[in-house]
Amino acid sequence: MSRELNVPMGSPDPGVSEPGQDRGGMDYRDWVRRSYLELVSSNHHSVQALSWRKLYLSRAKLKASSRTSALLSGFAMVAMVEVELEMQYTYPHVLLIAFSVCTTVLVAVHLFALLISTCILPNVEAVSNIHNLNSVSESPHERMHHYIELAWGFSTALGILLFLTEVVLLCWIKFLPVNSGGVSKVSTTSTTPVAQNNGWQAALASTIIMVPVGVIFIVFTIHFYRSLVRHKTERHHQEIEELHKIKIQLDGHESGLLTV
Repeated sequence: MSRELNVPMGSPDPGVSEPGQDRGGMDYRDWVRRSYLELVSSNHHSVQALSWRKLYLSRAKLKASSRTSALLSGFAMVAMVEVELEMQYTYPHVLLIAFSVCTTVLVAVHLFALLISTCILPNVEAVSNIHNLNSVSESPHERMHHYIELAWGFSTALGILLFLTEVVLLCWIKFLPVNSGGVSKVSTTSTTPVAQNNGWQAALASTIIMVPVGVIFIVFTIHFYRSLVRHKTERHHQEIEELHKIKIQLDGHESGLLTV
């Protein structure tokens, strides 16, 4: 490829030795050949640039997954250990099972995402620190693409949704035993006991607040993924249109060369 690029613009065709032949056609043919070689070279560098972009994107996703998973799984474990159950209060059976299952699934999901990030990230980091364009093929981010997307989805979408559910269940366990007797102390001015249920109201208030937050989170996640897919689709369409235009130009140059 480099030898063909060094061909001079006005060099005559070695297969033609007629003195009266037009040299303008030879220049035009050489220019078409140079343009084609430059196009191939630029496409090769564009493919490498796209590969490096995918490499850096995969590395960023793995780093975000590892940080988010470590943080949220640690919070879930601390919440499960530090929660104090009232022995004198009978909790609903469904509430305790839901809290236990949600905490276990939350920790398992985040630890699985953390495991994937820990296993793949060192190999990606080792390649990304090498200042060589051809070393991008040594990175496993293309082959492990599905695992990287799975870890990112677990730590961001599913993991955060489970964490919001964990907060709601924790509020119910924490506030539900408050004033569980349903009767407050008798005041000095009135002999009628006043019924109170402040714990149930506090847990209900946290649930009412968290439900719209969860809905907004789901809507935002769906909108974000759709926007990202739409952006990638538009970029692919633009690249296809550019390649189609280049093909038309090359076909026009070849037809012009044949007429010459």
